[in-house]
Amino acid sequence: MAPMARAQARRSRKAPVLVVLHQEHSTPGRVGRLLQERGHPLDIRRPRFGDPLPETLADHAGAMIFGGPMSANDPDDFIKAEIDWIRVPLKEKKPFLGLCLGAQMLARHLGAGVWAHPDGRAEIGYYPLLPTPAGQAFGESLGAPWPTHVYHWHREGFDCPTGADTLATGDDFPTQAIRVEDAAFGLQFHPEVTHAMMCRWTVVAAERLEMPGAQDRIRQIDGRFQHDPYVARWLDMFLDHWLAENN
Repeated sequence: MAPMARAQARRSRKAPVLVVLHQEHSTPGRVGRLLQERGHPLDIRRPRFGDPLPETLADHAGAMIFGGPMSANDPDDFIKAEIDWIRVPLKEKKPFLGLCLGAQMLARHLGAGVWAHPDGRAEIGYYPLLPTPAGQAFGESLGAPWPTHVYHWHREGFDCPTGADTLATGDDFPTQAIRVEDAAFGLQFHPEVTHAMMCRWTVVAAERLEMPGAQDRIRQIDGRFQHDPYVARWLDMFLDHWLAENN
């Protein structure tokens, strides 16, 4: 390849997105696929298994912290390190997205509480999502309305940190989506989940389906056919907006 062609190729390459996962075989699911379709390589790190996190995101388009069975309140060193590390994207004003555990870590980093439901209830399955006035305005800016129901798998929730905007609420766990300034978001739900992931979770962790509030496997599969097309449309538009914050 000629030098000029190599330079053009370098300029046309998109920066990677940092993806933080918490289990050995976890994947970023649909979110990872959509990022790659947009030309962004995935820089996958698993701090739980010894992977370091970068000191800067200067060479990344953004960062995402995904979910996991652990708690943001756990004393493990990797949990504390991830929560502290969130200062990097916030300070550099890089796009940041926390999903479920990642959203709770964002809340903890900003001084808000993460808590179990007082009645021991869980959200596992599809539950209503109610945008706030700020969330409605955000949905209009995306050009895609919020889905009416989204997929959850959690038994802890979080409070909206001081200075953040609540974009969507729910019933048992009121804080469902937050925005911190322009580029950082926390979502209590799982838009990344594929059909295969949902089927695997409901088998491998079937005991969780016995928790108060959890939906059985059949209801979850029925809910996916009913609600996921709207989640997919919203996610597609959301990622375009999220990535644009880096440009």
